[in-house]
Amino acid sequence: MAKKIFRVKAKARGGKTAVKMMAKHNMDTGLQKGKDGNLIPAKFLDTVSVSHGGKVVFEANLNTAISKNPYLAFTFEGGAKGEELTVAWSENTGSTGTETAAIK
Repeated sequence: MAKKIFRVKAKARGGKTAVKMMAKHNMDTGLQKGKDGNLIPAKFLDTVSVSHGGKVVFEANLNTAISKNPYLAFTFEGGAKGEELTVAWSENTGSTGTETAAIK
């Protein structure tokens, strides 16, 4: 099982759900050098998808131009307190993960 990297806050109000997410990820481009002078291999999130009730409500294709610990925010129609969101992500290295978060 992949480690959990997203911190998600989702709040339902007035028939809409506002979601704020932050990933704990270095988003290495492959162009930086480490302390030893060698290039740090590229390792970044390339896709993030959020689903609610089996329906994709947000999808992003990321790349090397995204900063360390990316912050994403969006609103979608629907959602109620106690329901869950599913966050699926993948890296350019082939690593993937799925996480869940409750709507408050």
